[in-house]
Amino acid sequence: MLDNLPRGTICIEDLEIGMKRHLTKEVTDRDIELFAEVSTDRNPVHLDEDYAQDTIFEGRIAHGMLTAGLISAVIGEQLPGHGTVYLGQSLKFIAPVRPGDVVRAEVTVMDIEYAKRRVQLKTECHVGHQLVLRGEATVLAPSAKFD
Repeated sequence: MLDNLPRGTICIEDLEIGMKRHLTKEVTDRDIELFAEVSTDRNPVHLDEDYAQDTIFEGRIAHGMLTAGLISAVIGEQLPGHGTVYLGQSLKFIAPVRPGDVVRAEVTVMDIEYAKRRVQLKTECHVGHQLVLRGEATVLAPSAKFD
């Protein structure tokens, strides 16, 4: 399941404080396996149910950075979108994401520094009404003046 707003670019000249974009994605076993392969993070809490049952999570969880990657997708594909350069990201992991959970990643414009093309974004992920991740990102937004 993937609920995605249109992809593309919103140039800095068209950004406004409070603008939001999001995507919704079900995190599957395959996603977790592929992330483990690409990242080489094969911690058994992600891949081995028997092992994970004996942890504080009492079952398998998705990699935190897999969840954070959904924020990157919103930033790189929607807000500001294509041509955006990530400058920084803070993350606080609040609750685990499990296989089968539907994650909504949302990005909100908090501040715009037009002269430097820098944008401060609030970044959050939810599973249902539960906040699972929060943070802030700083990005260099594309500009119509430099196309």
